[in-house]
Amino acid sequence: MAKEKDAKDASNGHHYDASDISVLEGLEPVRRRPGMYIGTTGPEGLHHLVWEIFDNSRDEAMGGFCNDIEVVLLPNNRVRVADNGRGIPVDTHKKTKVSALETVMTTLHAGGKFGGEGYKVSGGLHGVGASVVNALSIYCKVEVHRDGGKYMQEYSQGKRKSAVKKTGASKLHGTIVTFEPDQEIFSAKGGSASGGKDEGVRFDLNTIVNHIRQQAYLVKGLRILVIDARGWDNTKGMDDSDVFYFRDLGLELPSTSFYFEGGLISLIKFYNKFVKPVQSTIFYVEKELDGVGVEIALQYVDDIVDRIVPFANNINTPEGGTHVT
Repeated sequence: MAKEKDAKDASNGHHYDASDISVLEGLEPVRRRPGMYIGTTGPEGLHHLVWEIFDNSRDEAMGGFCNDIEVVLLPNNRVRVADNGRGIPVDTHKKTKVSALETVMTTLHAGGKFGGEGYKVSGGLHGVGASVVNALSIYCKVEVHRDGGKYMQEYSQGKRKSAVKKTGASKLHGTIVTFEPDQEIFSAKGGSASGGKDEGVRFDLNTIVNHIRQQAYLVKGLRILVIDARGWDNTKGMDDSDVFYFRDLGLELPSTSFYFEGGLISLIKFYNKFVKPVQSTIFYVEKELDGVGVEIALQYVDDIVDRIVPFANNINTPEGGTHVT
C-alpha cells in the first residue's frame, strides 16, 4: 500500500500528458541541436558549412555538369560559393507547393540525391546540407541562373525573407550561395547553441585551401578558385550581385587556383613529392562494375610504412572500409 501511495503522490506532483510533448518543425531541430548535423559548433563545425555548400557544387562537377567553382571569403565572416552547374530548379515542387529552390533550402531531406535521378554519385549530408547551412546562418542568399533567367531568394536562420523572385534575364547557368554563420550558434570552444556570442570564431583560409586542394585532385578537369576578400574595402559601392563570379569584379585580391587534369595521378605526385620512389611509374586503374566506379592510383616508394588515402564518394575515410579491404 505504501508503494501505491508513493506512486500516486509522485503522479500528482508531476503533470505529464500530450501537452508536454514538443514537436519541432521546419529547421528548428537544427538550431536546437546543431551538433547532430555538423558534429560540433566550434571551428570544425563552422568549416563544415563551407564543405556542404561546396560539395553540392562538386557533385555537379562529378556528374559532368560543372567545370568551374569559385569560393570567396568575404568581410563579416561571409562565404560565397559559385558554380556553373545546372542551377537549382526554381519551378514549383508538386509536394511542397513552393519553389524547388525554397524547398531545398528550407526543408530537411529535400534534394536530388535520394532517388538517383538528379545525381549518380554524391557526397555531403544527402539532402540536409544546404538546409542545415541555411538554418545555422544569420543571413543566406541563393542566386540561380537557368532557363534564360536569374532568380534570387534570401533567408535568415532558416526562414525565407520573401518568395523566390526573378531579378532579370541571364544566358548563364549555375548557382551562387552566400551565407553568414550565426555567431549565436558557433563558439570557439564548440559548446552548445546557448554558449553565447564568440567573436573569435572565424573561417581559416588555410583550412579551406587544404580541403579544396584535395577535392580538386579527386575531380580531374575541375577548376576551383579560392579568393580571400576579407580585406576588401568596398569604398566604390561595388555589388557582387552584378557578376556571376566574384573575380569578374576585377579586384586585386589574394587567390589560389586549382586545376589537375591528371586527377589521382597528380595527387600521388603531390603526396610523394618528398619521398624517393622505387620507380617512376604510377599505376592507375579506372573501372566501373555493376554501377560502382573505382579509381586507383599507386606508386611504390622507399619508406618504412605504407600510406593509403581512401575516399568514398569523394569523402575521405581515414578508418578505411570495404573499398580498401
